[in-house]
Amino acid sequence: MNLHSRGQEGQVVWFTGLSGAGKTTLVSALEGKLLEEGRKVQILDGDLVRENLSKGLGFSKEDRDTNVRRIGFVAGLLAQHGVTVLVSAISPYRDTRDEVLAGYPRKLEVFVDASLETVTRRDVKGLYLKAIAGEIAHFTGVSDPYEAPLSPDLHLRTDRSSVSECVSKLLGALGVREAVGA
Repeated sequence: MNLHSRGQEGQVVWFTGLSGAGKTTLVSALEGKLLEEGRKVQILDGDLVRENLSKGLGFSKEDRDTNVRRIGFVAGLLAQHGVTVLVSAISPYRDTRDEVLAGYPRKLEVFVDASLETVTRRDVKGLYLKAIAGEIAHFTGVSDPYEAPLSPDLHLRTDRSSVSECVSKLLGALGVREAVGA
């Protein structure tokens, strides 16, 4: 049963990328701009969904896929009610991401990309360094795979562009005109 296809007015904007690439930062900045436009907006943060809807899941491929599908299900329900849903989730496996995104008539897949050196430098908890040293198993991008989108709707290099430049590109892709002087 595809719940994502009944009279949907909203849309799903799915931000994928490594931890520390800038997904949460961009989603937060974009949310403010969309709210100024009078849009209904909901953020679905992968960490918060994992904590509240996917508690008990581990980090095996199957558990990660289950988490992504749960995020996708909630996003689809919200989008059916005219909400622009901003999903911020690593969602490391291309096949599962593609499966979930295929169910939305209005969607935008955003690959938030930064070098391993950049995400390691941004990591205030030092998790990348621990994973590189072999102290953390199954860490996406180091000891577990991250499968980048093959043809995302938007590819943002946050190690080469500012937040405001990235948000401008996002607004353009969403068909939102920026206010002059904003």
